[in-house]
Amino acid sequence: MQIFLDTADIGEIRERAAAGLVDGVTTNPSLIAKAGAGIFERIAEICEAVEGPISAEVVATDAEGMIAEGRRLRDIAANVVVKLPLTADGLIACRALSQDGIPTNVTLCFSLNQALLAAKAGASFISPFVGRIEDMGGDGIGLLAAIRDVYDRYGYDTSVLAASLRSPAHVEAAALAGCDAATLPPKIFDQMVRHPLTDSGLEAFLADWRKTGRTGLDG
Repeated sequence: MQIFLDTADIGEIRERAAAGLVDGVTTNPSLIAKAGAGIFERIAEICEAVEGPISAEVVATDAEGMIAEGRRLRDIAANVVVKLPLTADGLIACRALSQDGIPTNVTLCFSLNQALLAAKAGASFISPFVGRIEDMGGDGIGLLAAIRDVYDRYGYDTSVLAASLRSPAHVEAAALAGCDAATLPPKIFDQMVRHPLTDSGLEAFLADWRKTGRTGLDG
């Protein structure tokens, strides 16, 4: 499963991409605004930092406007994926951009019906919002599994990109549900690395080594 960072903070992205574990980045207007950057400038910076898919979202709400903005965003770099809302106009824009060979990420998905329509419109990625579904008492992970089953059953090429993940447990569940990718905030990415037993085990090993009076492998 690919791991994407959900942020527009270029410093956070560069720091975590250094280990080669970041496969892509997702952004949205809220994240860009929070970063205090211009959309085109920041997307260009992110595309230079990470070679994989970089989702850049349109702000227009009509199909014609989304298509025009999508083409402008795609001109930034070859790894830009145009992010579109799952609305009737968004699906029209998805179809048009997909037919032009421009990859798309259809976001704000909350149902299997929506995911089915996005796949039929030619979406490259579908982004179901797990955390927000669970906030309303729904089964976000169950939706991921259902989308995976339907896409596989009918041969859709759309990749399932789990979004709105709130914990490392969500990431594990998304992987078990067969998602192609998961996007997560940097703090969740960092939490995936850590485990208290790893920390205590390392401390025990180092404590035993210090008892030998040596400071490194060579003495």
